[in-house]
Amino acid sequence: MGSVSVVIPCYRYGHFLADCVRSVLDEQPGVDVRVLIIDDASPDDSAAKAHALAAADPRIEVRVHETNKRHIATYNEGLLEWADGDYCVLLSADDRLTPGALVRAVALLDAHPNVGFVYGHPLTFQDGEDLPPARGVDWRPGQWAVRSGDWWLKRRFQAAQGCITSPEVVMRTSVQKRIGGYDPGLPHSGDIEMWMRAAAVSDVGHIRGADQAYYRRHGANMSAVDFGGQLDDLRQRRAAFESVLVKCAEQMPEGQAWAARMRRKIARQALRRAVRAYDKGLTGTVPVDELTAFAAECWPDYRRLPEYTGLRVRRAVGARTMPYLRPLVLSAAVNRGREWMWWQSWRRRGW
Repeated sequence: MGSVSVVIPCYRYGHFLADCVRSVLDEQPGVDVRVLIIDDASPDDSAAKAHALAAADPRIEVRVHETNKRHIATYNEGLLEWADGDYCVLLSADDRLTPGALVRAVALLDAHPNVGFVYGHPLTFQDGEDLPPARGVDWRPGQWAVRSGDWWLKRRFQAAQGCITSPEVVMRTSVQKRIGGYDPGLPHSGDIEMWMRAAAVSDVGHIRGADQAYYRRHGANMSAVDFGGQLDDLRQRRAAFESVLVKCAEQMPEGQAWAARMRRKIARQALRRAVRAYDKGLTGTVPVDELTAFAAECWPDYRRLPEYTGLRVRRAVGARTMPYLRPLVLSAAVNRGREWMWWQSWRRRGW
């Protein structure tokens, strides 16, 4: 069974470290695992807690930055400079792997040398609450799906969004070093951009019938997007796709056709967020005009999109009145239905 290098970046998350490390070292039987904790100059006792864990287990190494290098540089330090196992994992200190997650991922990667990375279904839990039960006790090798990287990339451009949370990914180290690490120019969407670059040079595996990681929700999550950050989220996501189009042009002969669908989809998503702001009475906090301008930038013919028609109706009704009429507006129900169908499909199939 292949070896795994697990990189755990930590900034003020020392109180989560013990549980995170335990999920890697104590709950993955038969896997050769090494761990690197990188403390990015935390102002609290996170570094001391990391050193205490390392003193108790020779499989753990610790690096402590004298000055804060931020998350992208920290990620790349671990994945590109330190990781030397057959496979590598980036696991935030506030997240956890499920029991057997590495066993399942390594089994797939060992069986399919053409697969560059593996992911599966993550379980989300709220900080302070008990962990939800994870599937996987009855899992057997072969309960997985393998898709060509080209197929997986096309799906991402069609959806204009990712399907991975992050802690559930195990990547082949040779692929990681071939494609490089996280792009510093994409601080909030570098993960999906990097995974798409991996799919441009390798196939993709997905674990079925088991949960692969625990993703903790709390107020400090870097991925949390508040109402004011909705436009930044869309901009970063589009930038990630545009970056892949440039970096992987040779591996993506149909890239420009995919790009057109991606830009139209993101324009629709921007208008949908503007529509939702009227439906929920949030036009005072959601940048509706900026979202509309961004949609026009992505798709010049945006006025012919169905979401724009819904937005015009809401503007005519008015921001104060619209929340009371929301149950009567068909487009609101349609939008909710589309989102629910996509979410259910992702939960069931993982693509």
